Amino acid sequence: MQRKSILLSGVALATAFSALPAIAQESDSDRETAVDRVLQKVTVSATKKKDVEDVQDVPIAVTAFNADTLDALNVTTIEDLSFTSPNVSLDDVGTARGTANFAIRGLGVNSSIPSIDPAVGVFIDGVYLGVNNGVVVDLFDLESVEVLRGPQGLLFGRNTTGGALVVNTANPTDDFTYKARATFDGPIDDDRGGLNSTIQATVSGPLVEGVLNGKIGAYYNSDAGYFKNLYDGDNHGEAQTAIYKGALEYFPTERLTVLLKAEYGDSRVDGPTGQNRSYFDRDSFDFSINNPGFGESETILSSLRTDYDVDFGNGQITNILGYRKFTSDTSGDIDATPFTLFHSGSELAQEQISNELRYAGTFGKTDLTTGVYYFNQTVDYTEIRNLPTTRPAALPASIPWQFYGGGSQDHTVYGVFANVDYSITTDLIATVGLRYSSEEKDADVTYIRPRFECSVVDGTCPVDGNNALLGAVGATEPNGFSDGDDWSNWTPKLGLQYFWADNFQTYGTYTKGFRSGGYNFRITDVGVFLGQIVPQTGDFGFDEEEVDAYEIGFKSSSEDGRVQFNGAAFLTKISDMQREVNTAGPSGVVQNILNTADATITGVEVDGRWAATDNLLFTFNAGLIDAEYDDVRFDISGDTVVDQRDEALELPRVPQVTYGFGFIHDTDLGDMGSLVSTLNMQYRDRIAYTDSNFGWVQGTTQLAADFTWETPYEGFAVSLFGDNLLDEVQVGNDTQLPFPGPLSNGVQSPFQALPGGGTFSPLKKGRVVGVEFTLAR
Repeated sequence: MQRKSILLSGVALATAFSALPAIAQESDSDRETAVDRVLQKVTVSATKKKDVEDVQDVPIAVTAFNADTLDALNVTTIEDLSFTSPNVSLDDVGTARGTANFAIRGLGVNSSIPSIDPAVGVFIDGVYLGVNNGVVVDLFDLESVEVLRGPQGLLFGRNTTGGALVVNTANPTDDFTYKARATFDGPIDDDRGGLNSTIQATVSGPLVEGVLNGKIGAYYNSDAGYFKNLYDGDNHGEAQTAIYKGALEYFPTERLTVLLKAEYGDSRVDGPTGQNRSYFDRDSFDFSINNPGFGESETILSSLRTDYDVDFGNGQITNILGYRKFTSDTSGDIDATPFTLFHSGSELAQEQISNELRYAGTFGKTDLTTGVYYFNQTVDYTEIRNLPTTRPAALPASIPWQFYGGGSQDHTVYGVFANVDYSITTDLIATVGLRYSSEEKDADVTYIRPRFECSVVDGTCPVDGNNALLGAVGATEPNGFSDGDDWSNWTPKLGLQYFWADNFQTYGTYTKGFRSGGYNFRITDVGVFLGQIVPQTGDFGFDEEEVDAYEIGFKSSSEDGRVQFNGAAFLTKISDMQREVNTAGPSGVVQNILNTADATITGVEVDGRWAATDNLLFTFNAGLIDAEYDDVRFDISGDTVVDQRDEALELPRVPQVTYGFGFIHDTDLGDMGSLVSTLNMQYRDRIAYTDSNFGWVQGTTQLAADFTWETPYEGFAVSLFGDNLLDEVQVGNDTQLPFPGPLSNGVQSPFQALPGGGTFSPLKKGRVVGVEFTLAR
């Protein structure tokens, strides 16, 4: 039935397009092949210079994708890029859909707590996203994506200790263009869900010739749900997402350009598809939950970029003003069983405004980039837990028993930065950069504990005084606390770059980075927090994380660009590592954010491509990482003591091995157009998820293929594609729960096949096949 749905949808759209007039094809010698398009120079904006630079010329470990490559890889969400680069994991946590758990080179976050800052910064059209929530979004109408590996604290600020993800949406065009795309995909395996349909379109062109260009776009996705819930036989993972975009580009003078972009997104989805591995095998897609849950979110994102060319240094002044507002409500079955043991809901309201003013110019042998930065955001978060198993027997039935709490935070950042690239000789370039950042956070935190109904978002959760509900059963416990802290740092960067030839360079860099300290909005064990953590640290919050990163690398290519081979080796020293230490407890899950340890991460990575013929291109990448604790200061093994057992554990989210390869082949079909075949395989090793290594995610080999018929009708293409063709099981997290199931072995130890208790392990989609129709001009 599922196969028929996809086929019928494809036939219907193909019939609609069949009325298009055929356009004479170019001769073989003039036709631009898919390989030609991918071989075109890829530029990056990450250096923030006046003009974008060839990715092969910048002394940064970066994987960059132009629009043609993104189309060839069938990239529809940021998460799709997880399996395209070495030592990169761009995963959705799965607890609240769209929440990033990104990690690069072993540095990332491991929870959906909105008060912890990202380790991998995400920038959309130059605007930094201040929380991980709502980041793993559907992508369309892209110009390019840049994945920068390693700390980027100089030009991109704090909270980029792992790296940065730079997403550039397409600008309005000088000529009239349009692009429409319809995609239909879903599972083909028995006993799984339904059809996933996506329609998107953009129209762009001049509104006033030479003065004003405009663009509008719309995107709609309707997913019938990939999974089958064994509890009731219903599809699960249903989703409806709508995105609307608009952009205006204004050229009032030859020197001045003003670019306005705005986007509105609305999403309605099921809750997490939680598998409990004390009930089902970790290599299956089986799950059974009695609460399908939901997730509702709205996003407004806008940017106003102004570029003004100046004679001073033949430079450019750029100002980027950004605004984002994100709200969400969620409900999820966290016990991941057909029983009501631990159900959870949340409310989140985040609003931010930022502004970056910078100058980039050239003075003889010196390239200068300098600027100032401002960022402010407010975050309000409510969490609700339904844990009926913890209800005291003596509590009268008339008194409700649910957990409420969360936190509010005001967060302000000021920064000033300067970077100088100085040409000592024609081929030897020295880089010296420095950034100063000042940051302040003020927080009101309400412990997530049994209490009378309240909402942090609505301002009704108490912060001071004692918990009235617990007082009714004879317990005395404070409601929460108010506190504030600030941090300021200098972030230097030093580097040397030498061009041995026009197409071969080596470089070495030293960079320092910081990830902000802050406050935990998810405090569920007040006794441990007030009795152990606060006395040991002396603070209600956690401190900043410090990173010293050393890197050497090379970039090489043939003179015609048909062969590229790049590599890097890195050493990262982490002090006061921030961790969300996850343990099972009477409140379901206890997550304490702590500066647990100092650690060292070393690694190597290579990537490249080879155009074997005019019609065949091979790509490859590989990464190796070794990560070890140097000093552990908190019990992360769960045995109540800090000793060598803690230091022997693996760092979370660090795959020791990643590698992949792929090819693009273009077959000329003469009067019938051409057939572009793409295949990509990426392997990622097993990773620990929790600090105790009790929770872990198995390794995976992701195989994707795409066959696109570029028809004789100009701009019309039909694709048949498949993702995760080996049907590998992957999850967003592997949280440990105190509710054992039939497969529990009762003993917790690292990387065991069967858990000691229960788990909450949100499933990702397995094998998917689909068809896609594209019409473009």
